[in-house]
Amino acid sequence: MFAVSLIAFALITAPPGDYLTSFAATLAQSGDVVDEARLDALRERYGFDQPFIVQYFRWIGGVLQGDFGISFEWQQPVGQLIWERMALSVTLALATLMFTWALALPIGIYSAVRKYSIGDYVATTIGFIGLATPNFLFALVLMYVAVVYFGSDVSGLFSEGYQDAPWSWAKFGDLLSHIWIPVIILGTSATASLVRIMRANLLDELYRPYVTTARAKGLSEWRLILKYPVRIAINPFISTIGWAFPQLISGAVITAFVLSLPTSGPLMLQALLAQDMYLAGAFILLLCCLSIVGMLVSDILLALIDPRIRFQ
Repeated sequence: MFAVSLIAFALITAPPGDYLTSFAATLAQSGDVVDEARLDALRERYGFDQPFIVQYFRWIGGVLQGDFGISFEWQQPVGQLIWERMALSVTLALATLMFTWALALPIGIYSAVRKYSIGDYVATTIGFIGLATPNFLFALVLMYVAVVYFGSDVSGLFSEGYQDAPWSWAKFGDLLSHIWIPVIILGTSATASLVRIMRANLLDELYRPYVTTARAKGLSEWRLILKYPVRIAINPFISTIGWAFPQLISGAVITAFVLSLPTSGPLMLQALLAQDMYLAGAFILLLCCLSIVGMLVSDILLALIDPRIRFQ
C-alpha cells in the first residue's frame, strides 16, 4: 500500500507544471492578464514549490487521517466530491460483475458440453460480436433505438427528479430502473470474453482420466460436470476479480460520458486534464487499493475452491 501510494503521487506530479500552470494557461487563452506574483504566492501557499518527498508526506499524512485535501478546480474537499461517485461506480461494477458471471458461466458450460452444436455456434457468434463491439458504440446504438423507437431517454442513473434528492427507497428504486442499461453495455464484452475462456478451459478438463473414472462410477452427467471439471475450469472467473473492479471503474470513462453517468470516470479524467493533483491522486489511490484488495480476495477464493493451490 505504501508503494502504491508513492507511485500514485509520482504519477500525478510527473507532468510538467501543476494546477496553477494549467489555470494560468486557461486564463491566457481567454485573454485575461496572468499575475505571476499571485501565482507564485499561491504556489508557495499550496506547497507546490516544495520537494517531491515533502509534498508526498504532506499528502499521505492527510490521507491517513481521512483528509484527501482540497480540489483546486472545484474548491471543495476531495472526499466530499469522490465518495458518492465512487459508491455509484462500485455499485455499477458489482452489478456488472454479477451480470457477467450469471451469463458467462452457464453459456460457457453449455458451449463446452455441447460443442459444435447450433447453440454453441450461436453463442460463439454472439461472443465474437460482443468482443468486437466497443462499449461506447453499443451505448450510442442503444440510446438511438430507445429515443427513436421507444421515445425514452436511457442516459444517466437517475430520473430528473431524483438526481439531487437525498437517498431514500424511492431513489434506490429509481436507480435500479436505470442501472440495467449501463450494466448490459459494460457487461457485454466481459461476458463474451469469459464465455470463450470458460469454454476453452472446460474442454481441456472434460476428457481427463478423472472425469472418465467419475462417469464409470455412475455419477449423473450434470452432477459430474459441475462437481469436478467446472470446479477446475472456473479458476479464471475467480482470478479476474482483482482487475475486474478497477477496470470496470476506470475503463467505463467513454461510456460514462456517452450515457451521462455520474460515476467516478469523467470526474477523474477532468481532474487529470486540469492537473487537480489531490482529486486525481485520490482516485488513482482508491483504484489501486481496489486492485490490491481484489487480488487478495481472489487468492483466498482460489485456495478455497481449488485444493491444488493450497500449500499443504
